[in-house]
Amino acid sequence: MVEAKNNGAVITSEMELFFEVCPAKIIAVTGSDGKTTTTSLIYDMLKRAGYTCHLGGNIGHPLLAETENIMPDDIVVVELSSFQLHTMKRSADIAVVTNVTPNHLDWHTDFDEYANSKKAVFAYQSENGKVVLNYENDVTRGFGEGLDGAVYFSSKTELDNGYSLRENMIVRSKDGVEEDVLDINTIYIPGMHNVENYMAASAAVEGLVSDEVIRETAVEFKGVPHRIEFVRELDGVKYYNDSIASSPARTTAGLVSFGEKKVILIAGGYDKKIPFDDFGKVVNNHVKKLVLVGLTSEKIKNAVLNADNYNGLPVYVCSEFEEAVNKAREIAESDDVVILSPACASFDLFKNFEVRGDTFKNIVKNF
Repeated sequence: MVEAKNNGAVITSEMELFFEVCPAKIIAVTGSDGKTTTTSLIYDMLKRAGYTCHLGGNIGHPLLAETENIMPDDIVVVELSSFQLHTMKRSADIAVVTNVTPNHLDWHTDFDEYANSKKAVFAYQSENGKVVLNYENDVTRGFGEGLDGAVYFSSKTELDNGYSLRENMIVRSKDGVEEDVLDINTIYIPGMHNVENYMAASAAVEGLVSDEVIRETAVEFKGVPHRIEFVRELDGVKYYNDSIASSPARTTAGLVSFGEKKVILIAGGYDKKIPFDDFGKVVNNHVKKLVLVGLTSEKIKNAVLNADNYNGLPVYVCSEFEEAVNKAREIAESDDVVILSPACASFDLFKNFEVRGDTFKNIVKNF
């Protein structure tokens, strides 16, 4: 490819070609965590508001072949990964960056390259473009420096302009005017990370859908498979599939969503060269018993045992995935929660996180 480029070839991608020929407005979502749920929320809100929408990118199926069926008044909603953005020289009309934390360091040269790849989702916008950024993430907050019109959202800081959380209410502030958007107690899917996903989605569709549609979505949207997905309850034990959690940050968000309740965690998988030191502390705070499987088992185990808050947490290392799920069932007691939330990619044992999650669900359903 380098030789071809030096000889004058243009290196592009399916997604960049789609951006070039797509006749409709494009809303694109990227980030280390939360992008699939945020993308799905935006799509759901727009559909409820009556728009003809198309969903694709890193989820669904390639949209390039469907371009002739996309009309100028339609809206396209895409999730974009760092791999897709890495060579992009075109940006979405409305861009959302949920957060940027260390990820895919087995593929990118370093964290800076990974973070900079995310910028392509908005870096080539026209003056009419809009970018939505997470104020509580240092990287994404920095993305907005020097950008006119960047819209921030925050679950911790009250913003003069943007989307903030005031007690249990998502509030939109703009030019000195505040409006209540959504009572977070009405959101069906649990966790503060999902509150942030609703903030990001609400900011993206501002001016396109009504707040009433956002409220309706909150009550009725049941989430996306493999994201803290309830599988079943057996012998008083609840089982959840969070196979999408392929990074420590994503698993942390899942653990925190259960509040003070400590869970039985099944973790481990393909090594993306992400450090587990901080994750070890999180596990000690939120996990009752830990079951590990996959290439990163020893790394995670060592991070937990060497953490300064290690409290005698039982750790079980298994050689096979089914063995790990069965071990979790064996050590669970009534009123426990068992969650598959690996903090790692799936490629050591599975084709992708969907296959991993489906395998988990099948084992649990056949107990």
